[in-house]
Amino acid sequence: MFTKEQRNGIFLLILLIIGLQCVFFFADFSSEDISINKEEIAKFNNKIDSLRLVKLEKSKPKIYPFNPNYITDFKGASLGMSNKEIDRLLAFRKQNNWINSTRQFQEVTKVSDSLLDQISPYFKFPEWVTNPKPKQVPAFSYSNTPKTFAQKQDLNKATVQQLQKINGLGVVLSERIVRFRNKFVGGFINDVQLQDVYGLTSEVIERITDNFTVKTPRQIHEININTATVDDLVTVQHIDYDLAYHIIEQRNLMEGYKSLDELKKVKDFPVNKIDIIKLYLSLD
Repeated sequence: MFTKEQRNGIFLLILLIIGLQCVFFFADFSSEDISINKEEIAKFNNKIDSLRLVKLEKSKPKIYPFNPNYITDFKGASLGMSNKEIDRLLAFRKQNNWINSTRQFQEVTKVSDSLLDQISPYFKFPEWVTNPKPKQVPAFSYSNTPKTFAQKQDLNKATVQQLQKINGLGVVLSERIVRFRNKFVGGFINDVQLQDVYGLTSEVIERITDNFTVKTPRQIHEININTATVDDLVTVQHIDYDLAYHIIEQRNLMEGYKSLDELKKVKDFPVNKIDIIKLYLSLD
């Protein structure tokens, strides 16, 4: 398939390739003049060592500030605490006790000083433990001995500013009390009328009456419950025409009331307002 010249060329190419392979295999091209900079190698190795140390430091578990009252078994073990030390802490917490200082933590757990020095910088106690606020002295000093009638202030003359000093009374409720009182010429008849002021709880009313009371009640004409007409009864707070008819109907059935408390038997009577209603009624 090949001519003589082509066969000679191929043969020559093969001989050339074999020759070059032999030269590459048997000839030594290495040089003995290679210089090594030991100082640069030392710097390079030091840099590698420093990078390795940084990586090891980053791989260590990082400790964040924590409240020692909530140390779990796993958390305690990671901090280096023994099982007994962790059990002492958990037993202390099961009794609803709280650790409020580093010293108390060591007294409860019995950890060593060295371990305490390692972990105590990460203790984080609540703000009210580390920076307790000074107790405020209330405007009114409450004692176990109740105030006498003479020591209390007149509720019918109390100002909004004076009422605000009561714990639980703000500007809105104090103004509401004064506004409700001024609806009546002469003010309140009795302390019980505070129940009609919207927003006052029984606890707040009790604190008000510990320091205020009606000393100058407004004068009213009491209505005889056994002779009163419907028109007479509807002038009383919390009594409307329907309730007035029921009161008279019950009075006729009972042939007169013997006690004002018997009004509780009247149909649809507002029992929670009976003390206020009784202020306007009498049996005579």
